[in-house]
Parts: sequence; structure tokens; C-alpha cells
Amino acid sequence: MSDGVLAPEDVARRAHSNGVTLWALTDHDILDGIPAARAQADALGMGFIAGVEISVTWSGHTVHIVGLNVDDGHADLREGLRAVRSGRSERAREMGRRLDAMGVENSYEGALAYVSNPALISRTHFARYLVSQGYCKNLQAVFSQYLGEGSPAYVPMQWSSLEQAVSWIHQSGGRAVIAHPGRYDYTPMQFDALFEIFRDLGGEGIEVITGSHTPEQYRQYADVARRYGFLASCGSDFHSPQEARIDLGRLPALPKDLTPIWHDWQ
Repeated sequence: MSDGVLAPEDVARRAHSNGVTLWALTDHDILDGIPAARAQADALGMGFIAGVEISVTWSGHTVHIVGLNVDDGHADLREGLRAVRSGRSERAREMGRRLDAMGVENSYEGALAYVSNPALISRTHFARYLVSQGYCKNLQAVFSQYLGEGSPAYVPMQWSSLEQAVSWIHQSGGRAVIAHPGRYDYTPMQFDALFEIFRDLGGEGIEVITGSHTPEQYRQYADVARRYGFLASCGSDFHSPQEARIDLGRLPALPKDLTPIWHDWQ
């Protein structure tokens, strides 16, 4: 319901057909897909965990904090996510203006064609449009050339704070996880500060095995989990069959000495 291509039911069916027995839907800043995802998982006899991926601004960059096993009807969580979403539309229009100035025609309107919910228009939707029009070969090239942090059409956004995101997740009964840390452009000192502050706020987990990490990063963030006492999580970072680096259910197993975030949910 945010930047994925498949409907929640289709994601559930794909996960089940690939042998997944427990899964979570973690859309960006919205919970609207949870009921359909849960219903389809139940129909297939597959375990389901309600989740969300919250956009956070920390030390000048965007970080994603995943909430797992949340109460998707919790009023404070839903209101917090609504506030996070509220600035996306104007940001998207500014990205469109910058892309148009760079010679990309009708970029905002083109991105809207890939959006199921206009309130959640994102850089990914612009990237899909640019690929479809032949400006770049793939999404990664779009982010490198046009939309990544520091690129000409990138528009910074003030999302929620780390404290707010962790608080909303905990208030709704969930566990907080730092998503795909290998994607963030921090110095080693900044990473240490992020992990320490997150842990001090009560953050429980970190993604170790994810479609956004390299095998070397699997080892790197397994060591981070050990050092800080985090529970370990994994996530496909699956957005569509055409864009996925790793399909649902195809990630390698977590290291045996790490405790999975879901260890007491089955």
C-alpha cells in the first residue's frame, strides 16, 4: 500500500508458495494493507505479524525503523503515521519541479501513474517512471543519478524522530527494529551513536539478513547484533518481482548464535 507493486493478498500468496511460514507486511508509514494481508495469510495457514516501516530523520539522514507485532488499530500509532505522511505531497511536487528542470518531462504526473495512494507518493514511484521512459536502466541508477541523498532532484524531508517512532511502536505492543542499516550513509562514530541511542530508547532489534545487504554486510551486522545485544531480524525488502534482489523466502538463515526477533511469536 506504499511503494510495492503487488496487492497485499498477492504478496501473501507469493510468500506462501515460496515456503514462508511466518511473514510480516511492513509498508512505509501506513497500516491499511494489514487486514487484507492477515486475512490471506490466515486462509493459507501461514503465520502473520502486523508490521510497519516508519520514516525517521536522524543526524541529517533518513532511517527506517520497522515495528513488528504491532496493534494495527492503535490510535497513537495510526495518528503518528498520519502525521509522518502529511508532508509527502509537497515534497513530491518539488521533486517533480527539479526533475522537469533537468529535462525529465511530466515527472510528477508520470510518478502518480505508479501510485495506488497519492498520500504515499515516494522517490520509488518517480524512479519507476524514469525507468519506464528510458532515462535510466534500473531503479538503482535513478537513485544514483537523480534521487539519492545529495543528488540534484533529492528533496530532504523532516520525518518523525527516532524517539517518536520507537515510542509509537512500543505503545502499540510491538518491537522496534533498525531496517537495512547497510543502506545508511553514516560514519562509524555516527553508527555507534545510532545503535547506542536506539538501544537506550528500548529498541530491540536490527536487520542482519536483508535483500538490501551484501553477504559481507550480513557478517558485519551480525557482529553489531552481538555487540549491542540486539535481537536479529531479516527482511526481503521485496517491492515487486521485477525489482527484488532476493525473492520472498529466499534469504539465507540467520546465524545460529543470534536470537531472532520472532523467537517467542510462533
